[in-house]
Amino acid sequence: MEIHRETVIHAACRRLLRPIASLLLRYGMTWKEFSDLSKSIFVQAATEEFGIRGRPTNVSRVSILTGIGRKEVKRQRDLLQSGPAPDKGKTTDATRVLSGWFLDADYLDSESEPLRLPAEGPTPSFEALCIRYGGDIAMPTMLKELIKTKAVEKEASGKLKVLSRYYQPAVADDENLRFAVDRIYDVVETMNNNVFLNGKGEPRFGGFAANDDIPLNKIPRFREFMDKRGQEFLEEVDDWLMRHTVSSQQPKTNTARIGISLFATEERILMESRQ
Repeated sequence: MEIHRETVIHAACRRLLRPIASLLLRYGMTWKEFSDLSKSIFVQAATEEFGIRGRPTNVSRVSILTGIGRKEVKRQRDLLQSGPAPDKGKTTDATRVLSGWFLDADYLDSESEPLRLPAEGPTPSFEALCIRYGGDIAMPTMLKELIKTKAVEKEASGKLKVLSRYYQPAVADDENLRFAVDRIYDVVETMNNNVFLNGKGEPRFGGFAANDDIPLNKIPRFREFMDKRGQEFLEEVDDWLMRHTVSSQQPKTNTARIGISLFATEERILMESRQ
């Protein structure tokens, strides 16, 4: 590897891994656990993405690509085949239920506002809403989670009121970790696509707006601005996605997951250290 390219990729790796290391340390993962896990992931990526004519990469080529010995590559591949499938979480299902409550005509009043729903019964009810949009999650589990995260509240009458159009997991909850990981995965996948196009495929949208010289006392105003305008934009995107989604009665063939992640950036410690 050329010195310049090595410097660039090492710098990129350090920047990407710094917040991830902080997150993993909070969950009690040691560097050794991370090292062992990353070895497995390198083998998996090399096996699945670098084969010839769509076939899985053979052991020898995986060894060359990763720098891991052939015997260890084979051991890691055996472990991958016998191990459990990754947990993809249920964040999308929860958001789909909430979006359906805001957008599905069966769950809106005459002024296009979300109805208060009984927990059970025929449409419109929370039970029917979950059947339509909630995937394979049991209704009581979904309801408990949405109440816990303050997306839904149970009124004195016993009916359910929706408070949020999007599912945001509780702080320090395992679902919050899955939520963060899903967003990080999407960003890195998009950048991976855009950096290595090489005339193949099409770039995906990727942009940002940031400034290094904003006074600290402006941060609360920026948060208010993002809470309002960011939410409005996400709802506009969500409306488009809902208009073009395959109905639950149609076969889900030739479909893909598309969307956008929007989040605010604050490097407050870095800014304070510069003063």
